[in-house]
Amino acid sequence: MTEAARHAPLPPTADVVIVGAGNAAFCAAHAAAERGISVLMVECAPEEEAGGNSRFTAGVFRCVYDGVDDLRAIIPDLTDAEIANTDFGVYTQDAYFDDMGRVTEYRTDPDLCEALVTRSKNTMIWMRRKGIRFVPIWGRQSYKVGDRQKFWGGLVAEAWGGGPGLVETHTAIAKRSGIAIAYSARALSLIADDDGIRGLRVRHNGRTVEIRTGCVVLAAGGFQANAEMRTRYLGPGWDLAKVRGTRFNTGDGIKMALDIRAMPAGNWSGVHAVGWDRNAPEFGDLAVGDGFQKHSYPLSIMLNARGERFVDEGADLRNYTYAKYGRVILMQPGQFAWQVFDARTIPLLRDEYRIKQVSKVRADTLEELCAKLDDVDAARALDTIKAYNKAVRTDIPFNASIKDGRRTQGLAIDKSNWANLIDQPPFEAYAVTCGITFTFGGLKIDAAGRVLDTDGQPIAGLHAAGELVGGLFYFNYPSGTGLMAGSVFGRIAGMTAADRAVTLKST
Repeated sequence: MTEAARHAPLPPTADVVIVGAGNAAFCAAHAAAERGISVLMVECAPEEEAGGNSRFTAGVFRCVYDGVDDLRAIIPDLTDAEIANTDFGVYTQDAYFDDMGRVTEYRTDPDLCEALVTRSKNTMIWMRRKGIRFVPIWGRQSYKVGDRQKFWGGLVAEAWGGGPGLVETHTAIAKRSGIAIAYSARALSLIADDDGIRGLRVRHNGRTVEIRTGCVVLAAGGFQANAEMRTRYLGPGWDLAKVRGTRFNTGDGIKMALDIRAMPAGNWSGVHAVGWDRNAPEFGDLAVGDGFQKHSYPLSIMLNARGERFVDEGADLRNYTYAKYGRVILMQPGQFAWQVFDARTIPLLRDEYRIKQVSKVRADTLEELCAKLDDVDAARALDTIKAYNKAVRTDIPFNASIKDGRRTQGLAIDKSNWANLIDQPPFEAYAVTCGITFTFGGLKIDAAGRVLDTDGQPIAGLHAAGELVGGLFYFNYPSGTGLMAGSVFGRIAGMTAADRAVTLKST
């Protein structure tokens, strides 16, 4: 963007205004622009930091696919050799519904969940036709089993280039479609009356201006980057959590909707929070992206400051536990833990364990390793590892691609799967804390993406998508569902907003 364009005034009117510039916002903008109307996106971040949380993700999408033919519609670059040498499995609608129900303890909003699941595949195909390129997640979601790669956990596709590539491609598509994007443009408040939305107040280039519009789509993320709101809604200690993504998701979109009597919904004390490098910066680092995450913990044991295990690391596939274990780590003394591996599992570690910015120790004996664990009771840690080793059921075969049932027996907290001995040097341990991704509480919407008021009626002209929608996730989250939900409801909100805009133009 040129300097002149950066400081150009905002247009005084637009048919549809999108607040935000992440994946959900772009999907809303693309869908609205298909109707041939004027679309303006306002993004509070400067262009070099734009993209919301989407830019910090690995770009993984969880969608329904019933076999290779479905995958080829989403990933047309798949070769015959890749298909012949890979077991992609299937991920049916029933499996998706089961996962959403199970991990949210069956609290997920049934209407929103149905829209998410049943529209996931078609939305992915729509995005591919728009120009978003998807590739298989070879390195993080498949293992070599026999002579074939086997995918696990219901995940196959990620955006080419991860989160940064996803945002870059979205931006290029938007510009080709004539969608205007204003950076460093912070939405302040909605202008509304009894007949619905009339406009939006925005601060841009040091001035507060009003944009006249009858249709606004809020897609500005949750409140995870707001320490005060985290503490108010999530509870004590959450002001200490590190933020995985953008520093700009401070809940402004939620607050401006609540100010005009939008209905709050969902799990306001719930959050997507993961194991994150203990010494990572307070907010996400675009140069590292999601590399600070440490998601191979099912192959480890985790020790707290007392040198004790505190959770079943192998309770389920990583896809279904990683988003809730950050909370468990935050509740430990000092808000940290160490993940411990030996020579058997070190070769299986995900790529993020090999970045330069990593909090890691390595040793040739367990005694030496435990002595190197900062802020940990070394003697108790050594006792814990020895007790764990004695409890491992070595008679059960290990298989990292399934819940293999290889467990411990007789411990206060048994490990349910992937319980390998920790006895072969070299040994490695990685220090983690809690990294918060996004919050689960937000605005109540209907299946058409319209924001409802406190009487349960749609606020005319107000729509929402992405992390600031409440009611979809409770307690936990199946990996890859955030970007998928943003895409599904972004597209829905964009279409609904465009329909209203077309109607307003014709009256």
